Amino acid sequence: MSDYRIQGETGEWEVVIGLEVHAQISSISKLFSGAATDFGSEPNSQVSLVDAAMPGMLPVLNEECVKQAVRTGMAMGAQINRYSRFDRKNYFYADLPQGYQISQLYHPIVGEGEVVVTLDEKDPDSEQKTIGVERIHIEQDAGKLLHDQHPTMSYVDLNRCGVALMEIVSKPDMRSPQEAGAYVRKLRSLLRYVGSCDGNMEQGSMRADVNVSVRKPGDEFGTRTETKNVNSIRFIQQVVEVEARRQVDLIEDGGTVVQETRLFDAARGETRSMRSKEDAHDYRYFPDPDLLPLELTEEFLSECKASLPELPDAKRARYESELGLSAYNAAVLTADVESYRSFEELLSVTADKLGKSEKDIATSTANWALSIAPGVRNSLGEDADLSHDTAEASAAILQMQAAGDISGGQAKEIYEIVLKTGREPAEIAATEGLQQTSDTSAIEAEIDKVLADNPDKVEQYKGGKDRLFGFFVGQTMKAMKGQANPQIINDLLKQKLG
Repeated sequence: MSDYRIQGETGEWEVVIGLEVHAQISSISKLFSGAATDFGSEPNSQVSLVDAAMPGMLPVLNEECVKQAVRTGMAMGAQINRYSRFDRKNYFYADLPQGYQISQLYHPIVGEGEVVVTLDEKDPDSEQKTIGVERIHIEQDAGKLLHDQHPTMSYVDLNRCGVALMEIVSKPDMRSPQEAGAYVRKLRSLLRYVGSCDGNMEQGSMRADVNVSVRKPGDEFGTRTETKNVNSIRFIQQVVEVEARRQVDLIEDGGTVVQETRLFDAARGETRSMRSKEDAHDYRYFPDPDLLPLELTEEFLSECKASLPELPDAKRARYESELGLSAYNAAVLTADVESYRSFEELLSVTADKLGKSEKDIATSTANWALSIAPGVRNSLGEDADLSHDTAEASAAILQMQAAGDISGGQAKEIYEIVLKTGREPAEIAATEGLQQTSDTSAIEAEIDKVLADNPDKVEQYKGGKDRLFGFFVGQTMKAMKGQANPQIINDLLKQKLG
């Protein structure tokens, strides 16, 4: 799928990429306690006795988190393990009060699955590639150290401690930064469709550990490094580029890549060593004695499957087959949850107003949603009040345009005023002179004047100079002060000019 290669002094090198994506599970409480999970709360305001590791406090598994992990696995067509188990991962760190993390090493809840990606997202018909998913396991997050509030001390915020995470481990199937970016975008889209994670990378709801190695094409896998906690798709792609180049330069200079953990310095655009394999922790995994093995019933699995929404690939195919949308429009509209939801709401409201089927108006509605409306919003910038940007307002504008009451240009002007003021589209059209006339007799009278005033051009047109048709349209529109229905002008001119 990708011909990405790194050119070195000894020839071309291939990059091999695997990603471990940590996705915060959408739930109102943590994995093993009832503490809240709201982002941005005051430090240490969402910490239960369990999270703080007070003596005698026992974890109680959050069923909603289990359900979300299972639904995510089902969305990837993955194997759902009816038996799974929690393990303790033992290490000491200041933001981990228990001295261990509860995770799933040996018996994860989800087994192998796959994610299908399109590398060239501007061309939905381009070649696709299947990225394998090795596993998904559930684990609890650690807290957070705050280093910038005191010159000599660090503070600990335990709000995130115990928050439920899914660790989604890919197979080393990616071969370019573009493939890695496409995989994370598609994965984020799936999670948001399912509702199992909000995908907000800026807030840390989704982040990735990036595993990179290089090899000569066809050779065995090289030694990989792992760059931790990368929190944007752009940074993930940068990590692949800079780390692969670093490894190639190192090998060609006679050095050896060591398996280690690295950090990404975005300001400098480089990775740096954090911990070598020799310095790695001995986590001493063992089954958590406070938690029974997790056994899923057939009824529970059926409920999870029944709760799944229509997923991106299926929705895209339906938009093309049932609504008649182009492959490109269907792909763009289904790429993100907000896009398809706003489109489907607008489509439904507009169909009701026009009394037409959704298929009959899907293309014009998609054109409004993807091109016209965003163009107006972008031109207004901060002057646009998006609270006024409702499906009802846009549908009313599309209704007037379909009825021939306003032109395409007037539709844009009305929409702009709606965004600025929140006024009703019909009232704007009436009071601001943004209406077009479909009075055939009035338009015909102006056309007759234009033709009578330009006999030489009429003769030239009839002699084969077809481009003059636009001149007659323009002169008629000018005479009607831009308020004539262009379609009626075109039809009448064609009749009169033969």
